[in-house]
Amino acid sequence: MHRIRNEPRTKDGLQTAGITLHWAGQYDFFTALMGMGVNRPNSRMVVELAQIQPGDAVLDVGCGTGNLTLTAQTAAGPGGRVHGIDASPEMIETAKKKAARLNSLVVFNVGLIEQLAFPDATFDKVISRLVIHHLPDDLKVKAFDEIRRVLKPGGRILIADFIQPRNHVLNHITGAMVGSHMMQTDTWKLAPMLEEACFTAVTAGPTRSAFLASVTGTKSQ
Repeated sequence: MHRIRNEPRTKDGLQTAGITLHWAGQYDFFTALMGMGVNRPNSRMVVELAQIQPGDAVLDVGCGTGNLTLTAQTAAGPGGRVHGIDASPEMIETAKKKAARLNSLVVFNVGLIEQLAFPDATFDKVISRLVIHHLPDDLKVKAFDEIRRVLKPGGRILIADFIQPRNHVLNHITGAMVGSHMMQTDTWKLAPMLEEACFTAVTAGPTRSAFLASVTGTKSQ
């Protein structure tokens, strides 16, 4: 996926030191192949791992074209409030069109993970899938501080990001799709970074997906 040209098609994108993906049209094709569409198994898995409950206020950081965000709204229900942000205007435009087609209550806006435009203690859950590997380490630190700020006391963060599949054939196929450098990202080092950001009950482990691991943490009461 990441090998496709990444040139912006609009001029109103926000400036960030992280990588911003602008190819929204191709993005959905490749994510669908990986089971990441709206309400598909991978999206449902991430929502389950995040323990999103009816009525939750949820933020999806780096939401892309909104597949995970829209699935989170399904779990949060009509009483929940779900927001998705992404630095790419193209991704947000596509996400908004999906929300309109589905009559979804999700609110999508262009925004930066390192400068969240929300008050303190706004969300019960913050979720992120295949985003954190796009950030340099100093930006990860800022992002985790901002996420902790907007979480309510007792709120939960769930990060799902790349690990290298153990199956040689799957590893080769996935690496060809997303680029071998992406499969070498060290998701496991995110746990100590969350602890340094003062999250508690930090855990890391595999998921039902062969190419994703999850890291979770809780904002102390």
